[in-house]
Amino acid sequence: MSDQPQFTVKIDQNKYLPEGGREVHAIVSVESAGGAVASGASAGAQAAEVIIIDTSGSMTYPDTKLRSAIAAAQTAVDTLRDGVMFAVVSGSNSARMVFPQQAMLVPANDRNRTAAKAELKRLTAQGGTAIGSWLRLADQLFDPYQDGVRHAILLTDGKNQHESPEELDAVLFRCAGRFVCDCRGVGTDWEVAELRKVANALLGTVDIVADPADLVADFRAMTEAAMGKAVADVALRVWTPQTARLKFVKQVMPNVADLSAMRAEAAPQAGDYPLGAWGAESRDYQICVEVPPGEVGKELRAAWVKLVVPGAPGQEAQVLATGNVLAQWTDDEALSTKINARVAHYTGQSELADVIQEGLAARRDGDLDTATARLGRAVKLADEAGNEAVTAALRKVVDVLDPVTGTVRLKANVEKADEMSLDTTSTKTVRTRKDETVRTRRSEV
Repeated sequence: MSDQPQFTVKIDQNKYLPEGGREVHAIVSVESAGGAVASGASAGAQAAEVIIIDTSGSMTYPDTKLRSAIAAAQTAVDTLRDGVMFAVVSGSNSARMVFPQQAMLVPANDRNRTAAKAELKRLTAQGGTAIGSWLRLADQLFDPYQDGVRHAILLTDGKNQHESPEELDAVLFRCAGRFVCDCRGVGTDWEVAELRKVANALLGTVDIVADPADLVADFRAMTEAAMGKAVADVALRVWTPQTARLKFVKQVMPNVADLSAMRAEAAPQAGDYPLGAWGAESRDYQICVEVPPGEVGKELRAAWVKLVVPGAPGQEAQVLATGNVLAQWTDDEALSTKINARVAHYTGQSELADVIQEGLAARRDGDLDTATARLGRAVKLADEAGNEAVTAALRKVVDVLDPVTGTVRLKANVEKADEMSLDTTSTKTVRTRKDETVRTRRSEV
């Protein structure tokens, strides 16, 4: 494909292990450049978009939620490139087509955009919330377009009360790898953990839009990002030696997401971890491999990482870039104890997400000592990483007495929106200060 980005893989690690050492950590940085998708029907035909709007009864309390959701969906429709196949779905106890009337996608053009926006104006809100049924319809709509970039936006304001967790889990299992879904919760009556589960399973993002007035800008940004994707399905293929064990594969930038359970066996001793669609962008992943101890001086390839576009059954995968994760045993303590800065940074960012979520859960349960300890640890980690967005969100939940030691005091009264915003922000990461300095210098050249 002439418009496909060029990919590079860079490995950051300290390969040296002490005598008896078994655990190898590495940061796999994937960057793609070029390949911006041109406007026009020919390029747009390779993309499909489904916009899912919650129309349960609670969307009318206050009615600004529904009005803002309609305006946001109309903006998303306007942002679609010509030729992109699209549909708009409304969700309550079940899912129904808003535009077109039939369960199918239609190309974005002036006539269809105008018709879709007119149908959106007619939306009313009633009934309950069954997110799994909404995703099932989206999956049906995407089914004929598995070779293209497939992206959904899901907006809800409530909990998934009208189907069981098992029903939702079954739908997520079915839809995983078939399309990417960015999830947004409007207001404060939805559950972050529930929507995060949907977003993680479908390789998307989750965020709170506390003020309905902010929905339009958010929908425009999500749609523009989706329109910038040029490669539909990319995977990280990780090979390890027979005697090794791959402990985990996580995305650590731009947000923390554990991909370990998504492994699909690709070849002997190799598995594919789905990364979703790509445009011109960069993301970082952390892998951890357990290897049997080797003799001093021995070097081992602990993992062979390939960035691939998996082929159809019986076809070879297209390899975009490769990298090696190495292990070498040494009796030089200076070498074996040196911590790679990027591995340490992202290990801290993963811990940051965990301690924030644990701290908020303890606070909700009335365990104030645990909440204070966990959120204090979060303040320290965020300060060390220079994660200003998380630091700002933490300061709305705790009074920071000393960021260096993580000494904090829980605020007595916290707005529900601020607590939920901290929860959704907890998984958003930043690069190391060194990375940002290099990036800034490059942009100045």
